[in-house]
Amino acid sequence: MYDIVVKNGLIVDGSGMPGYRSDLGIKAGKVAHIGRIDDAEGGQVIDAQGCVVAPGFIDPHTHFDAQLLWDGEARPALAHGVTTIVPGNCSLSLAPLKEAHREGLVGMFRQIEELPKEVFDGTAFEWTWERFDDYLAAIKSQLSINVAPLVGHSVIRMWVMDTAAQQRAATAEEIEQMQDLLRQALEAGAVGLSTSYVDIDTNLYPVPSRWAHSDELDALAAVLGEYGKMLQVVPEFYATDITIARIDQLAELSLKYNIPTTFSPLFDSAATPDNVPRAMARVKEQMARGARVWPQVQTRPIDISFCFDLPSLFFAGNPAWFRAMRLPTEEKIAFFSSTEGRKKLVEAAGPEGGRGWLGPLVIRSVPDAGTNEKLEGRTLAEVADERQQTPAECMIDLSLQHDLDVHFLAANMGHNDSTRVGPLLADPMVHVGASDGGAHIASFATYGDTGYLFSEFVRGSGSLSLEQAVKKITLDTANIWGLKGRGLLQQGFAADVVIFDPNQIARGEEQAVRDIPGTGMRYIRDAIGVNSVIVNGALAYDQTGYKEAHTGQVVS
Repeated sequence: MYDIVVKNGLIVDGSGMPGYRSDLGIKAGKVAHIGRIDDAEGGQVIDAQGCVVAPGFIDPHTHFDAQLLWDGEARPALAHGVTTIVPGNCSLSLAPLKEAHREGLVGMFRQIEELPKEVFDGTAFEWTWERFDDYLAAIKSQLSINVAPLVGHSVIRMWVMDTAAQQRAATAEEIEQMQDLLRQALEAGAVGLSTSYVDIDTNLYPVPSRWAHSDELDALAAVLGEYGKMLQVVPEFYATDITIARIDQLAELSLKYNIPTTFSPLFDSAATPDNVPRAMARVKEQMARGARVWPQVQTRPIDISFCFDLPSLFFAGNPAWFRAMRLPTEEKIAFFSSTEGRKKLVEAAGPEGGRGWLGPLVIRSVPDAGTNEKLEGRTLAEVADERQQTPAECMIDLSLQHDLDVHFLAANMGHNDSTRVGPLLADPMVHVGASDGGAHIASFATYGDTGYLFSEFVRGSGSLSLEQAVKKITLDTANIWGLKGRGLLQQGFAADVVIFDPNQIARGEEQAVRDIPGTGMRYIRDAIGVNSVIVNGALAYDQTGYKEAHTGQVVS
């Protein structure tokens, strides 16, 4: 007798081999049988007629660290067929973390991952841990999704060096202490270490990991080599030459310590069309030497939404606007309202008050939409011309008129040419990832990348076959990260299963919801075409909703 029987589906098992019609039997959290199964042999029966039955998808780049403390399903990732997530990227994890360092780390999460203060202020969860194993204990009881956590280099540095973590290189003794702390995290269940060369804290100061000299990273990579675990890096992705140098650095660490490494993001842009070809050429050179250097590539185009009420990545390349958007609300309103401040920002916007980069922005939403329906959906340039203003002036005035709550959309900023992105995703040396799930929640919806892979690059451009696309986000990812017993529908493997309609699977329209602690808003996308999701042998989601199965595990 099986716990669950999935009947009449097209088994696409994650291996890349052609799909085939069969039944699937699940027992005690494992795949127990693939083949014909009589109705009498099953407990719960799921009819998968017309659907694909595949391994659960694995998302290797997320920031669900905080959300998992109140939402063990990492909604809506689970509904999109994702059964395993990797949080703790970009040098940031919630442990190991001394109580004295919480405020500093929260500032980094808010600055880098654009998470609201309410997420960390004590209403969403209670801080009960300092050590990595105690953090994992805090999330384990309610998990309905598997978690393969990274430990952040920045927090390891803070634990050992306190404020000096953002002031100087570490001593030999401090590096040894970091090595011991990393060992403790790996023993507790961490799948590797994350570090960053680009991120800044709330004071616009480099995060602790950026102060590490090469000998420190080398020593930490040596510990990863003891366990065969991953090193994840955010390189200087805005500069191709430096990115290539980081690829070389990762390759040397990979070869020296026999570890996998991955860097993210790598995305295509018309502004720098040679970035991806040059980076990939170097990846292939290093892979040919035996190094494991996996570039992570997202599936979706780059879209950013923002309002003046919150800081935004959209202004990261314009210092004057970036600083102004980070002011406290009252100071911000005063600055934008002043003649001097307004003049400074209009000048900083560039020619014609930013017509080239602000003009194409779409006015996404305005409070009291009924009164302002003639504004929503139009470009800023159109409205500015009607008002005989520059785009910068118009954006400032609209925001001030509506208490900074007008939302603007910068659509298709890059990575939006499917004729270039499709072949890149299909490259066997490309690791599909970089979703950023759980982060940037008021800037863009980091959900539905898996559905978009199938709708745009399987059904749309045909860059990948159905079987190739499934393999990319299941077995390939499990192998890259060393997640044994997952990513494949095979007897004895974990019963992480997603059942979806191959003709329908996609991501829904981006929508604003208020489902996080406090009064904060985030953008999400609903899943389309996902029938059922099984995690470790229990139904965790179907088209009637979430099942609160709580069968998720910490996996490494």
